[in-house]
This record gives sequence, C-alpha cells and structure tokens, in this order.
Amino acid sequence: WSPCRPSDVCSSDLVGMATNIPPHNLVEVINACVALIDDPAIDLDGLMAHLPGPDFPTAASINGATGIREAYATGRGKIYLRAKVEIEEDSKTGKASLVIVELPYQVNKAHLLEKVAELVKEKRLEGVSEIRDESDKDGMRAVIELRRGEVPEVVLNHLYQLTQLQSVFGINMVALVDGQPRQLTLHEVLEAFIRHRREVVSRRSLFALRKARERLHILEGLAVALANIERVIELVRGSQTTEEARGKLTAEGFTPGFVGEMLARALAADKDRPSEAGRGLVDGVYYLSERQAQAILDMRLQRLTGLERDKIVDEYGDLTAQIADLLDILGSDTRLLTEIRRELLEVRDQYGDARRTQIVAERIDLTSEDLIAEQDLVVTFSHQGYVKAQPVSEYRSQHRGGRGRAAARVKEEDFIERLFVASSHDTLLCFSSAGKVYWRKVYELPLAGSGSRGRPIVNLLPLEEGERISAVLAVREFAADRYVVFATRRGLVKKTALADYSRPRSAGIIALDIVEGDALVAVALTDGDDHVMLFSDDGKVMRFDERDVRVMGRGARGVRGMNLREDQAMIGMVVAQPEGDILTVTANGYGKRTPLDEYPLRGRGGMGVISIQTSARNGPVVGAVQVTDESEVMLVTNAGTAIRTRSVSISVLGRNTQGVKLMGVGDGELLAGLAVVVPEETEAAAALDAEEPDAVDASVAGPDDEPPEA
Repeated sequence: WSPCRPSDVCSSDLVGMATNIPPHNLVEVINACVALIDDPAIDLDGLMAHLPGPDFPTAASINGATGIREAYATGRGKIYLRAKVEIEEDSKTGKASLVIVELPYQVNKAHLLEKVAELVKEKRLEGVSEIRDESDKDGMRAVIELRRGEVPEVVLNHLYQLTQLQSVFGINMVALVDGQPRQLTLHEVLEAFIRHRREVVSRRSLFALRKARERLHILEGLAVALANIERVIELVRGSQTTEEARGKLTAEGFTPGFVGEMLARALAADKDRPSEAGRGLVDGVYYLSERQAQAILDMRLQRLTGLERDKIVDEYGDLTAQIADLLDILGSDTRLLTEIRRELLEVRDQYGDARRTQIVAERIDLTSEDLIAEQDLVVTFSHQGYVKAQPVSEYRSQHRGGRGRAAARVKEEDFIERLFVASSHDTLLCFSSAGKVYWRKVYELPLAGSGSRGRPIVNLLPLEEGERISAVLAVREFAADRYVVFATRRGLVKKTALADYSRPRSAGIIALDIVEGDALVAVALTDGDDHVMLFSDDGKVMRFDERDVRVMGRGARGVRGMNLREDQAMIGMVVAQPEGDILTVTANGYGKRTPLDEYPLRGRGGMGVISIQTSARNGPVVGAVQVTDESEVMLVTNAGTAIRTRSVSISVLGRNTQGVKLMGVGDGELLAGLAVVVPEETEAAAALDAEEPDAVDASVAGPDDEPPEA
C-alpha cells in the first residue's frame, strides 16, 4: 500500500504481517482528505459522509454498512459483496432469466459459470435450463436461463449461497508507518497520507527553492553585466586568457545601474539566501562571483540585444516571485496545508470519476463462520501427532539474528514436523495413510501457548487404529487450477482436482482407492505443471512431468508412476522446487545430497535411475526430501532415537554413490525415516514468510536401474 495513493487496493502476505485494503473512489478519498485538512478533529461519521465505503472496479454492491464502519473504526472488518443480477421475463415463452451484469471484486466470470454448470450437473441447483455468456465490447452479460415456472428469486438465492455471486472481502488495514507495521483506522490512514504529502511538498519546495536561488544568482550576474556592458567588454578584450578575464570580472566592482532597484527588492524578499562573503551587492557596488563571471563569459553575443535583456529582467522578476512563494510555503504550516489541499483538488478534478459500487442497507445472513473473528494463526504439527494453533500476535517482531521463541513445548523424543501460518477461516485437508481425507477448520484447532504441546490429532479426527496423518494442506479457496497428487507404496500415482475436496464430510471421505497390500505414502499440492519425483526403497528415483498424469476422480486408484519389482516399494515423493538438493538416506544411517539437475526427466511409468547405492553397508532407502543449505533435518530410528542436523553439513555427491555416515545406529537398530524440521526457536518472521504449505512426505526415497560405480 502506497501512502501517496490511498485509493489503491493492496493485498499481500508479508514477513510478519498480512494486509488486505480494498480500493476506494478517488473523488471520495480526496474529499475526505480535504475535510480532515479543514477540520483535524473531524470524527468517523464526518469522514464517512465523504468516504462511505470501498469502491470496486467491477462495481457490484456492498450489502450492509456495519462491516465498513467496523473496518474504518478498528482497521479490521469484513464486507459482503453481491453481484448485480437483473431478472428478465420472456412474455412469449413464460421463462425467466437471471442476467449477471456486475460481479464481486476478484471473481472470475468463466470460473463462476463453470461452477454454476457443475452445480446443475450434480443436481445441487435446480431449475436452470441453459447458461450463456453474451458479454461483448459493450459490457458483461452472463445469462442463466430458467425453466418455465421457476421462481427466479429462489434460484438467485441458491446461487448466492452456492457460488461467488456473493462473497466476503476481509478488510485488514495494516501498513508500514515510520517503518513499523500498524493496523490503522480510517482517520489514521488519512492522517498518515497527509503527513506524507507534507513531507513531499516540503522537500519538493526546498529543492525548487535551491534551484531558483541558483538560477537567480546567475541572472543577477547577467543583469549587472548588461547594465555595464561596455566595461565588461573592455575587461574581456583586454585579457589574454579566460582565467584572466574571469579574474578581472570578479575583481571589478560594478554599479547596479538599471537593475539596482530590482536587486534591492530581491534581497529584501529573500534575506536568508546563501551568499559568498564580499560578493553581491556591497555598499551599492556589485561584485560578481566565479559562477556569475563564467556565465558572462559563456554568454552569446545575441544576448546583448535589447529583447534578450528584457527576457533576463522578466525571468529575474518571475524567479523572485517564485522564491517568495516557496518561502511562504516552507515558512507557514497553514500555507503548506493550503498547497496540499489545492493539489489534491486539482487531481480530483482531473482524474476523478463517479462511484461504481453501490452500498445498500440490506444485510446478508451470517453463517457460523462469520461469527468467528478472522485472524492469522501459527499452526504446528509434531512428529508424534500433536497439533495446536497460536495467534500470530503472540510472536514478537525481531531483527534478523534474534533468538526467536519456542513454537511449542515437545518431549525430547518428539519434534515439530510442520509449522505454517493460516487464516482461522482456512480449511485444513488432512490426508491419512489409509487414503482418506478429513476436514478441519483452522479455528477448530486447539488454541494453546508456546508452553503447551497441544492436543493429539486423534482427538480431533476420527482416525482408525494405526491410521496416521501423512500430509496436511491449508486451503482458502478450492481453486480450479490446483491439484492434489498422491503416491502409493506399490508405485501408483493419482492426480485429482483440488476442487473435488470442497465438500466436507464429518467422517472423512476416500481420497484414493488403495488396494490390499498397498498404502498411501505421500500427498502434495501442485500447480499443474510441476515435476514429481518418486523414490523406491532400492535406491531408484523416477522424475516426470505431472502433466503426464491425467486428472482423475476421487474413487480412482491411479496410474503407474514408477515400475517396481515385486520386492520393491515406493517410500516417498518430492514435488521438485527450483532451488535445493535432494537428500536421500538409507536404513543403516548413510545418506547424501545430490543436485536436482542430476536427476533426468523421464516419462511416467519407468523404472527410474539410481539415486543412491543400496549396498550391504547402506541398506534400503528409507527417505528422501528436498533441502537447501538453510534446512535442518531430523533422522529417527526404529528404536526412537533421533538426531537433528543441518543439511549444509551433509556432503553433496553424485547419484551413483553410496553417501556418507549421517547417524550411527546400534545393533538391531535401523533408521526409520527423516523429515525437514522447522526450528523450535523459529522467528515469527520466518513463520509468517511461509506460503501455503505443500504436503510434507511421511517418508522418503527411491531406487535406480543404472549400474553402481565400480
């Protein structure tokens, strides 16, 4: 959000703060600023008389002013947006049509119509016979034609309930004020903007004053030279060099002549202007400075004409008036505010337009979720299945290099496996090892302080015995262009549209049909064009483009992602990111990092290539993750022993190698898995910088069909 453009929209998730400021009408914002300049004690009602609420470029309507007033009074609130829908009746056929002519802000028309068609196909929306997009250069016009006899108001209410024809815009007016993030009221936003304009106009005036004084100084010299032109020519003609001429000019005392009165007025108007000692008008005699002398020497002969002399005199007079005006602006707070006011009104008159979004008194019925205050929460999942949420406000802002604070208290054998920031209104998709998905709203998680472990996830979700959560996705919108990719122990992969999980069930639903002897290994969220890496326990890895996997329904088993032998098993999946190495570990405690570009892109369904040698020394692969030099990993054995290490300390080696010792294991003890660890003493800034989390693999690694090194 730029303080010099308070009418602009701003939506951002930054390090340590989130902001969502809606757009406003330029005319109304400037009118409110002018009202605040005229009356600094004006109250919220007075400001809202000029600025009644946000104004969106897509028009539509805001239903109810309560949310607007709350946002303007506290800096946080929510407003309800509704599309503008006209009802048209066909007298010949007796059919009615719903014509959408304006959409709520940030609602995509194509996606909306696809959603309506989907609702009709699923028989969740009755009474629709046809959907047409008749939009053209003259404007938007999306037609939903109804069957004969349908009541259009009833169908419209269903559309408001089931689609984005009705949406909520959460206002969070957080901005940097003097380098510090603050949640601002409307009064504070406008005050900050006016302070900013004070600084801009003052600094601009100081700059203009300096330039005007410099130019005035040169013009004074030229005017004095023109008043004494014969003597100036005589001094210049009598000099052998430019330096000699300049010296003679600065040493000579000139009579002001016809510009004497003009010089006196200029000096009186600007008494504080800087001057060189012994230069300028001294006891009725004018002494030129070095810069003035050089300007005289650089002057063309055509400047000696009477017309040019008049131009110099006129410019001198204009600059004198300009300097007086700038000094008045800089010397008077009242004059400074008057100038700010004048400029704002000039912008309003030149660029202002009429309000587009209508504010109506009708209030939309609230859902149970609307009764819960929206806030950002830090969500943590521990390795042993404990979960909790903490308000972001409990994390104090720190400078880089600070000690941070513990995100949760965990037992020595436990550790934080996932940490991310989510809105209390986000939906968590919890995918289990049995191939099911469970829903939980973030606001349903237990709120606990840093001294608490939280609650076991089994107390929040109806998990069966032996079933554990393999991955978690936090979703605000079930976007049509995002996908969920699954990987199973027998090498199957499946890609499902994220939107397929938009209808919660209390007991969960099947996300993947897992046959007997198979199990869900990992789940991840993708954008549709990512690279997926599958790892098997005999050291192989298969990297392929996710576009090789078609989108399937929830009940599908998937397709072959990696060709495994009978004695092989897939143990992990990584959705490759542009930066980072692949860390592969084996059961006997060995492992290595390998650059991502060493893993070739192949077609889906192959046997893969070697990721690490599974010799007798190494044992089978138990895990693989993508790490950067800043990552930390936790290695866990089947005896419960755990070691935490920085990934930068692990050697970077080629694919077809055995790796190095990462962890010593005792007799009968084997490495069971690994996970990228979020440091317990993480800084809040690091937590808040995290984007919507992709799934965290439950385990890891994969085999290869290339011959090992000799």
